[in-house]
Amino acid sequence: MPTNDLIFENSFEHAAVGMAHLSLTGAWLRVNRKLCEITGYSAEELMALGFQGITHPDDLARDLAHLEQLLLRNITQYETEKRYVRKDGGVIWVALHVSIVLDANGQPAYGISVIQEISARKKAELEIAVTYQRYLALFEQMPEGVLLVDSELRIIGHNREAELQLQYSAEELRALHIFDIEAMDDMEAIAARRKRLEAIGRDDFESIYRRGTGELMDVDVSVKLIHLLDGQLMFQVLFRDISEKKHAALLIEKMAYGDPLTGLANRTLLAERLNQAMLGAHRRGHLLAVVFLDLDGFKAINDQYGHQSGDLLLRALAARMKVGLREIDTLARLGGDEFVAVFQDVPDAQASVPMLERLLSVCSQPVNLGTMALKVSASLGVTFYPQTDAVDADQLLRQADQAMYQAKLAGKNRYHVFDAEKDRTARGHHASLERVRTALQNQEFVLHYQPKVNMKTRALVGVEALIRWQHPVEGLLAPGLFLPLTENDRLSVDIGEWVIHQALLQLAEWQTQGLQIPISVNISAMQVQQHDFIHRLQDCMQKFPALNRNALQLEILETSALEDVEQVARFVTQCKDLGVDFALDDFGTGYSSLTYLKRLPVAVVKIDQSFVRDMLLDQDNKSILDGILWIMRQLQRSVIAEGVETLAHGQALMDLGCELAQGYGIGRPMPVADLPAWKARWENDLDWKEVALVPRTAI
Repeated sequence: MPTNDLIFENSFEHAAVGMAHLSLTGAWLRVNRKLCEITGYSAEELMALGFQGITHPDDLARDLAHLEQLLLRNITQYETEKRYVRKDGGVIWVALHVSIVLDANGQPAYGISVIQEISARKKAELEIAVTYQRYLALFEQMPEGVLLVDSELRIIGHNREAELQLQYSAEELRALHIFDIEAMDDMEAIAARRKRLEAIGRDDFESIYRRGTGELMDVDVSVKLIHLLDGQLMFQVLFRDISEKKHAALLIEKMAYGDPLTGLANRTLLAERLNQAMLGAHRRGHLLAVVFLDLDGFKAINDQYGHQSGDLLLRALAARMKVGLREIDTLARLGGDEFVAVFQDVPDAQASVPMLERLLSVCSQPVNLGTMALKVSASLGVTFYPQTDAVDADQLLRQADQAMYQAKLAGKNRYHVFDAEKDRTARGHHASLERVRTALQNQEFVLHYQPKVNMKTRALVGVEALIRWQHPVEGLLAPGLFLPLTENDRLSVDIGEWVIHQALLQLAEWQTQGLQIPISVNISAMQVQQHDFIHRLQDCMQKFPALNRNALQLEILETSALEDVEQVARFVTQCKDLGVDFALDDFGTGYSSLTYLKRLPVAVVKIDQSFVRDMLLDQDNKSILDGILWIMRQLQRSVIAEGVETLAHGQALMDLGCELAQGYGIGRPMPVADLPAWKARWENDLDWKEVALVPRTAI
């Protein structure tokens, strides 16, 4: 049977922790195997070193202070954590418990130390501390404001950015509930957020927060639901101020959808609202009135008082027209002096009359600008929707535009209602117009080119682009078989723009081949009348920035030019600024053209083929030609004679001093691929070489 001493000896020696006995002077009296294992020293080495010899220098002073207090009997035991330096140089952490053992008389006999290695725990604690430090640094440096909110929606934590954005102190924030800063009062929306959070664990939304100053700010918010280890819930709220972004978005929207001069809706916003109103008209079963308004006499005011006064007048009238509009109505400015009003929920056509008369009234009242009282009136065109036939928004605008034109023809300062039934009948008679429109969409049109030459130098000075319809069934159709259908229709403008674009494509291709062959294109009076024609031409030209100036020439009929000489003169000047040349076509058919020619800055005049064709048979025609050529030389205008069908025509023109010509006798309109072969024949034609030698005899 082992004695108590033996039991104690075994318990000390084989303990799972390091143990040592201390003298009352602090020296080690004995150590156990575990302490030797922990430190890497033998018992003899440890006894020689003492605890001071293996304690880390940074921890020794604190350890000695504790031991001193113990030996002075100020304390009976102490616990501490410190580091040992192992025999191999490694550093380990230990938990040390030191106490005094008393003898039978109650006097200190020796001390006993219990040493347990805790390096793994200290390493884990350090990793946790470093992780927390990293998290805290990230938390504090986040560009977003962060709020930590408990399940009762009280703010229990935040970062510095949250203080800065919300303009609360740390103490103030932690005394707040989330609803103290949430400025939205839509409780249904807030409840829906909470439901989404509980269902999927996060939610992203925009809201409005109230700062400590009372100021409101738009915020982008992201909330995440966090389940804590103790079973509680917490919400992590990330937010950032998007007030400037929202303001910029509103500004961009205003710029994108607003007319900068009047503040009314622009063409883009009008299109959106008109389409929405058309859908609403079907749902509610009421009519929709579309009113196209054009001011009468505005051009004269612009010319007399200047564009600045004209702009002020437009602003004043826009403000007047807008007064009295309902929330559901729209008033837009298309550009210039053209406006469109959309009236929703009109019970019947007659119910729109008071609104139309009000527009006429406010537009006809004088506008005082300083000492000036400017006065205009308005012509209104009205159409209604729905109609018997299906129509889209663009068709409604065209109908209202056509009706407005009828109001102007009827004397202005009035409204005219579009007659859908009459229009439907007209469309029945001209169903082929839609086929022409389809042909344009399907790219069934092609351009042929008729040469223009200098008969004296034999040079090809340009070509005239002439449209043809490559009909899939009827073959190649001349323009006289389809263009008349498009007169007074927007389609004529679309076709004209297509011709210009195709001509520019051909010019660009020739230019890459090193060829400089100008192309002339005919434009209609309706194209010239489009208020945005110059803008659309400029957009088209900008697609070909490398194109040489004056490579494109526009030809306008003399009769069209004389309808509004001043407008056409401005139009020609604007085109010249874009690098587009101009020619006056069919000269001589307008009779009064010589009176107005000096006011039109056109570079080229094309003599009508009727004069040229009959000049061989009618001496008067030849005399007129001679006079026209003399005048053009004085005005320094180039002259091209059309209708040169024979060599005799060419000889007679050369005799009059007219060298530039085109006509069937020189070359018919042809596909672009045939031009090189024609050019070779022309340059080697002996008969035309003889014409080149005819001297000018006319004075």
